[in-house]
Amino acid sequence: MLQAVFMMGSLGLIIGVVLAAASKIFYVYVDPLVEAVDDALPGANCGGCGLPGCAANAEAIVAGTAAPDSCVAGSDELADQIAQLLGVSVEAKEPDIAKPGCTYGVNDAEIKYLYSGINDCRAADLLFSGMKICNIGCLGLGTCVRACLFGALKIGENGLPVVDEALCTGCGNCEKACPKGIINLSSVTRRIIREYTINNCTTPCQRACPAGINIKDYIAHIADGNYNEAVQVIKERNPFPSIIGRICPRPCEDECRRKHADEPVAINFLKRFAADYEKENQRVIPFKAPDTNRKIAVIGGGVEGLSTAFFSARLGHSPVVYEASPVLGGLLRTAIAKNRLPSEILDWDIAGIIETGVLTETNKRLGEDITITSLFKNGFQSVFLATGGWDSRLVQNRAGRPNNAVSGLMLLIDLLKEPSKIKCGKKVVISDSGKLTLDAVKSCKKLGAKNITVIFKESENSSSLNKDEIDLVKTEGASIVFEKTITKISGKNDNITSIKYTNLTADTTCKNIDTDTVIFSSGRIPELIFSLEKTDESKPSETENGHVLWEAVSPSKKPVDQQQTGFFAKDDSLSDFDAAIKAISAGRRAAATIHQLMYGISIEPQDNLITENTVIQNVYELENIKQIPREIMPLSTFSQIAEGAEIEKGFTEDMAKKEAGRCLKCGLICYKQS
Repeated sequence: MLQAVFMMGSLGLIIGVVLAAASKIFYVYVDPLVEAVDDALPGANCGGCGLPGCAANAEAIVAGTAAPDSCVAGSDELADQIAQLLGVSVEAKEPDIAKPGCTYGVNDAEIKYLYSGINDCRAADLLFSGMKICNIGCLGLGTCVRACLFGALKIGENGLPVVDEALCTGCGNCEKACPKGIINLSSVTRRIIREYTINNCTTPCQRACPAGINIKDYIAHIADGNYNEAVQVIKERNPFPSIIGRICPRPCEDECRRKHADEPVAINFLKRFAADYEKENQRVIPFKAPDTNRKIAVIGGGVEGLSTAFFSARLGHSPVVYEASPVLGGLLRTAIAKNRLPSEILDWDIAGIIETGVLTETNKRLGEDITITSLFKNGFQSVFLATGGWDSRLVQNRAGRPNNAVSGLMLLIDLLKEPSKIKCGKKVVISDSGKLTLDAVKSCKKLGAKNITVIFKESENSSSLNKDEIDLVKTEGASIVFEKTITKISGKNDNITSIKYTNLTADTTCKNIDTDTVIFSSGRIPELIFSLEKTDESKPSETENGHVLWEAVSPSKKPVDQQQTGFFAKDDSLSDFDAAIKAISAGRRAAATIHQLMYGISIEPQDNLITENTVIQNVYELENIKQIPREIMPLSTFSQIAEGAEIEKGFTEDMAKKEAGRCLKCGLICYKQS
């Protein structure tokens, strides 16, 4: 008996030791924060968050890859509860809605697809690339419908997916299931931030438009008599529809497929018609994201600055535009004849921007009335500099007055033309000064500079300076670095403290240089986004006894230049933008970059962006198109123009509908035969 008890006790002891060891070996640590968030979630495991269950969502929330309010089955109170667990706050969030992006379904398309009995889009894509010719069109097999967990999708009569917005939770399961990227999540924020890729079914006119306006859609609305909807589409990417409808150089019309049959559609005149209809009836306010209560200062009330503010307001932020002159509008106000762009038209479009939630203050000059430091101390989270170039200063009769918007930032032309008016520091960096390098170095030394660094993007062999000129610059005591470019400027209060430059060769190492003066050889100070410098904890820093520490970077470049590094792209204009529509596009990209920087979103160059150099499928010959003459813009008489009338009168409603009817409603390589 005692032996049996002893054996059982020994066996229990051995098992206990083994289990204790196993618990150490196979122990799985559970983050108590993840556990707390998981306990707070409803446990529905519905997949509406786009993740496989509440446990996965809890891990994503704690990791920062999902928001505290990502649970579609939870309430606002649940989001606040989770935010409190994380020690953060919840901002209002706009809903994501699935949106199809194809023009024709398989029933209507001229190009038919070969499926060989396959009934899943992904399988068809893998087997045949899903197409006969078009590699973007919807396959129409309904894989996205089967992937939707909430019954928000169905295949419509035209063979394309139809979304019930009331049921869509924005979980993204349909987007993940579609092998062609036909259906994607859409929101105001996504539409502002995105650039078009070769996976989007864009039209030739849209690809040619610097602003990327969905031209086909607004023309279709005009054809149907839905003029307010047309304006809404235009304002998705253009806050100045009345102005651009009058002065745009119309690159879209050069690429209109209708030209292969008779004449391009009068795209810009139709834009003007829709904008004039809005002006004569009721203001159309474009869709906006919920308020974020984040303040953004925009310096410069020209086209780019106002566009940046417009798109920032639509992203939910609170922008304030500071303009040095008494009126807004920049070069549009002074450089265009009134019979082409009347002041009342300019005022109307600017008033529309203000109505989206943009505040403006005129007669406020950066460096005199306001400073970077004062703006940050007044609660702004970002400051955008869009002060224009030399042509803007000529208009303001300030050609002989250096741009002192930011102390220490100056132009080479000011240094060489008006050296007596320049305040040059002891440590100077000169960027891409070319043949004027020696003159610039000598001028800086006369003004008291002790340490001068010249930075060139070119290699020494391809530089505009020959060996003798380089030796002369070095003899003056300056150092030269080649194949480098400035990527960041840092400062303390209202002074520059350093710049960071990046190596443009395969070795992309960065280096900081202490400096108090940066001189640009361009015709303008680059557009710069100022943010409070981040601490090691990635939180904005306002330390060192109340001093403001900031850093400035450039906005994202246009798609054709996305792979270039530094403040200026190779083909950037040396002065202001050569067309207002290009400045609008730059303003949208600036607003997108500001948004991403504020939220810590990584800004990486996108792949497969559509540019004017992109080779994609297209149509160069049309069949079975009935020839229809283009509507001719009515013009004012000489006497009417002399009395102040506009040169072009604008389309009548009948003319606009007839012209809109000429649109072929193109897709990538499809079009509607008339």
